[in-house]
Amino acid sequence: MKVMVLLLEKASPSEIDHELLDPFVSLVEFSVSPPGGFRDHPHRGFESVTYMLQGGIIYQDFNGHKITIHEGDVQWMTAGKGIIHSEMPEEQVNNGLQLWINLPSVDKMIEPKAVELSSSEIPRAEEDGVEVKVIAGESMGVQSPFYTKVPIMFLDFTLKPKAQTHQTVPESWTAFAYVIDGDEGVFSSSDSSTVQAHSVVVFEKGDGVSVLNTSSFKPLRFLLIAGEPIGEPVVQHGPFVMNSQAEIDMTIEDYRNAKNGFEGAKSWRSE
Repeated sequence: MKVMVLLLEKASPSEIDHELLDPFVSLVEFSVSPPGGFRDHPHRGFESVTYMLQGGIIYQDFNGHKITIHEGDVQWMTAGKGIIHSEMPEEQVNNGLQLWINLPSVDKMIEPKAVELSSSEIPRAEEDGVEVKVIAGESMGVQSPFYTKVPIMFLDFTLKPKAQTHQTVPESWTAFAYVIDGDEGVFSSSDSSTVQAHSVVVFEKGDGVSVLNTSSFKPLRFLLIAGEPIGEPVVQHGPFVMNSQAEIDMTIEDYRNAKNGFEGAKSWRSE
């Protein structure tokens, strides 16, 4: 299986080609400290997965949901027809990753919701120098209890020095890896080229992904993310992800007029 390597810059979305990486819209590695943060803002038309690597994020939305997502915790957020929320830093140093997953047209106007999975609740497995946290999907005989509308896998692998693993991926699915730590991983490549930390590795279609940590001293940590393509047009305008410009225009009008899912826009404010 061939790969394409992209560099993901912190605090800005990766340059994801919607057709190439369908159903994924964006991947952001963020670092935020007080008094900064992501103050009250709207979304529509997609789901997000927020995975905290360090510190914590205080989440609030206009449905009355408030929780702190700590290091190692995960939040699934379905924007659906509309949600307004805030994501503010809890500590001085707060780092994490947020993945946006498109919703098919039939689901873009579903009810919004947010669900969390604490670090202690994430299933994990370990064998032959390979540890995996199964946030979504299945790996090494372990399955996550959580699902997004669009079927995906979201796996956090740590390979000890010289360890290797192979993960089965449905042949029609889009798959990519994001290297969190370690500079000597080889991903499904015949030329033994290593991949640097904070890089995105995009895989061609196939039945699986093989990874080898060539380092003799340092562990390799990466996320393996894969999903079933939707095959629909994507038009993104800031926090909104729809199928056409007309739908984007309607979404902006709905938000401005506090209707069709944004009824709380005029009255709700986070604490």
